[in-house]
Amino acid sequence: MKKLVTTLFAVMVSLALVSGAWAGERIGVSMPTQSLQRWNQDGANMKAQLEAAGYTVELQYAGDNDIPTQVNQLENMISSGCKVLVVAAIDGTSLTRVLASAKANNIKVVSYDRLIMNSDAVSYYATFDNFKVGTTQGGYIRDKLDLDNAAGPFHIEMFTGDPGDNNINFFFGGAISILQPYIDSGKIIVPSGQTTQAQVATVNWNTEEAQKRMENLISAIGYGPNGTRLDAVLSSNDSVANGITNALVAAGYRKENFPIITGQDCDRPAMKNILAGTQSMSVFKDTRMLAQQVVKMVDAIVKGTEVEINDTTTYDNGTGVIPSFLCDPVICTIDNYKELLIDSGYYKEEELR
Repeated sequence: MKKLVTTLFAVMVSLALVSGAWAGERIGVSMPTQSLQRWNQDGANMKAQLEAAGYTVELQYAGDNDIPTQVNQLENMISSGCKVLVVAAIDGTSLTRVLASAKANNIKVVSYDRLIMNSDAVSYYATFDNFKVGTTQGGYIRDKLDLDNAAGPFHIEMFTGDPGDNNINFFFGGAISILQPYIDSGKIIVPSGQTTQAQVATVNWNTEEAQKRMENLISAIGYGPNGTRLDAVLSSNDSVANGITNALVAAGYRKENFPIITGQDCDRPAMKNILAGTQSMSVFKDTRMLAQQVVKMVDAIVKGTEVEINDTTTYDNGTGVIPSFLCDPVICTIDNYKELLIDSGYYKEEELR
């Protein structure tokens, strides 16, 4: 009997050790910058939820989108024994070498929001449905200008994000899939002639760069309340939209005659512009939801259980299709921002004043 009790106790201790072996595992989280609100929120949400799940989290921001800094930080995470790396890449093509080291050390990599390209070290991808982000923005412009019924033609300009961010292929591609037929028919005119993704890209999604380009367009085309009509500007995100808005305000546009401006992320400055009538909409991507999904993915990886995914066809990073989980984006306007952002606790009302 004593031998049986001793054996049972040993088994119970063994099971307890196995079931708790993951507790305290080190997880590396690499974010591109702290200069944009969304990455601060993403990093904070991820760290809080991973720590609540029992993990030790090494969260690093790569200066102001500095690629060598991100590479160096990832090297340190690998050498410090991180079990899983969650990486939002500055440039999706710049991490091949450092992630090869992660793979050699049997460290799993979850590509976060931006797909890491040309690396077979990437195990999973977590993001929002980025093509839907684009179709939502293009569809908003189509509906607000009533392109299927109005005579037109309408004048628009287009802006997207950083050429090193694979997501712009989906943001811009989704929007153009909606708008291109109207461009082809002449219902939409782009007076600048700048219609390709390369022509409308904005390095680092930088607000100042977007503002400079919009100022140049205003000067070259003669846009203004009393000049050449500008009906809409397609902007792939809010930091770019803020630059566009700054330039248009300086050119004399006001709430009552402001062109349609799209955006993405529901950043505080953009939401203030929406409430002021100088930005029309933003696409809300609840990063709490994305962080929660990534925590589930990390937890499953560490524990060796099945990782939840819902897309196995869309995202090929050059080494093959990466199993992905896509969260659903939602349109946000002045009509529903309280329900989406205030009532859900994403913001406090006073933060948007």
